[in-house]
Amino acid sequence: MNQPSSPFSKYQLLPQEEMLEVLKQKGELFIGIPKENPNKERRICLTPDAVNAITSNGHRVLIEKGAGEGANFSNKDYTEAGAEISTDTKKVFSCPLILKVEPPSIAEIAMLNPQAIVISALQIKTQCKEYFEELAKKRITAIAFEYIRDVDGKFPAVRSLSEIAGISSVLIAAELMATTNKGNGLMFGNISGVPPVEVVIIGAGTVGEFASRSALGLGANVKVFDNSITKLRQIQTNLKQTVYTSTLQPKNLMKALKRCDVAIGAIRGHDRSPVVVSSTMVENMKKGAVIIDVSIDMGGCFETSEVTSHSKPTIEKFGVVHYAVPNIPSRYPKTASISISNIFTPYLLKLGEEGGLENSLRFDKGLRNGLYMYHGILTSKAVGDWYDLKYNDINFLIF
Repeated sequence: MNQPSSPFSKYQLLPQEEMLEVLKQKGELFIGIPKENPNKERRICLTPDAVNAITSNGHRVLIEKGAGEGANFSNKDYTEAGAEISTDTKKVFSCPLILKVEPPSIAEIAMLNPQAIVISALQIKTQCKEYFEELAKKRITAIAFEYIRDVDGKFPAVRSLSEIAGISSVLIAAELMATTNKGNGLMFGNISGVPPVEVVIIGAGTVGEFASRSALGLGANVKVFDNSITKLRQIQTNLKQTVYTSTLQPKNLMKALKRCDVAIGAIRGHDRSPVVVSSTMVENMKKGAVIIDVSIDMGGCFETSEVTSHSKPTIEKFGVVHYAVPNIPSRYPKTASISISNIFTPYLLKLGEEGGLENSLRFDKGLRNGLYMYHGILTSKAVGDWYDLKYNDINFLIF
């Protein structure tokens, strides 16, 4: 009697190796974007285009009504991009992942759910000990976007905002020199037969580079001062032209400031910016000259600088106009929002792909550099030293 033929081949009937499918577990993000304080901050973390990219990948975005208005993005722009709009501030703050530009206030921390994740600026020098204690009580995981490093070890958020601040400083100076703003009536532009505007830039970092580029583009005569020869060499290379450069020698700086129409301070320090321009130097400047102290966020590098606001941006000392508004990029909130959004979006999509923040922190050193609070445990040495708080090394907590 013939046996029925088997539907399987001889090879298929032999024991086979077990083939397991190995996939990263994709996670769904639920992002809350609350409204910022309009008096301090007009930027928003995600543009409608960024929201569209995030929601298209299966994530949810809940935005407080009017959160994008400061940057000229309407509620309709966001709903069309796939976001949900809510008038309930508490509901937005109860999302598992909160995105903010300004750090949350103590009152806002109270609205957060325990174990929530907050990504915002830290602004370490404007905080208080209570801020970190409140985050710890709620076991919050917090990331400061200005401390996130990219693959090259640079700080992309700081660089983007420094580019904006550098360009803004020259545009602001040009406005302040117009007689409609009670200025000295000089104009950037290198008009034929008219001597160019003289600009002194103190600091050859990103702000200094972009201020130089803008001033040169408008036909100004630019002099750059910095104590780092490497930075001065770098700025010449990046600008692709020869500009006057000098180390911060008081005699040379004094001579340049006496002749200049605009002085831009863009020098950073570790704890605060060094004061490199004394009151006497300012006193010897031309009447009607303009000082833009971009370093005011870190204390200012002109001895005569005093913090001003966007509503009352200038003061006058020794006949010299001083502009010392902290957070210059928020003057152009739409451009600044697009810039911040470009940094946030790839990280958020990556968080979703890798199944949440825990995995991303494990494998992304640059992101881990921005972490300062992990499930309520302080992980930043800088914060610990500044506020005399106990901190733990994140590498011992996460692996």
